[in-house]
Amino acid sequence: MDGANLFQLGYGLETGAHAEDSRSTDAALTRDVFDETRDDHFIRRDGRVFAGTHLIIEVVNGTGLDDEARIQQAFRDCVTTCGATLLHIHTHKFSPQGVSGVAVLAESHISVHTWPEIGYGAFDVFMCGDAEPWRAVDVLSAAFDTADVRVKELLRGDGLVDAPAISAA
Repeated sequence: MDGANLFQLGYGLETGAHAEDSRSTDAALTRDVFDETRDDHFIRRDGRVFAGTHLIIEVVNGTGLDDEARIQQAFRDCVTTCGATLLHIHTHKFSPQGVSGVAVLAESHISVHTWPEIGYGAFDVFMCGDAEPWRAVDVLSAAFDTADVRVKELLRGDGLVDAPAISAA
């Protein structure tokens, strides 16, 4: 397969992503993003519009972080509890220990890489739309038997849409 064909992978799928977007940057488009009735998965909260909530979750002193089936079940439990839509799970067990994996969601993803020899799991939970990613924190705490779960929140795409533009109308 030559390099030109690599860029064609995924085109023509039934996702609606058939061609590169050519978005206008005019004020009308910006104001439309703030329209609460838009049928998209942007989050509108406290006068802000952003693509989604991305949680960096560190499971510390956890157990079961070398168990691939347990991690897959934790992904499924997070998806259900957060109100997301699971598309696919893929995990890989390393030797002598450790698991990496991703749950692809309609709302984005959950991913992990574990170091079970020190009881550590590095999770990403990124969700847009109506999903509630903060609910994953308690799920992961219970799944890996630890109260030491550390979280950092990123609002992905925050600040890309200029909030004052809506008052210009």
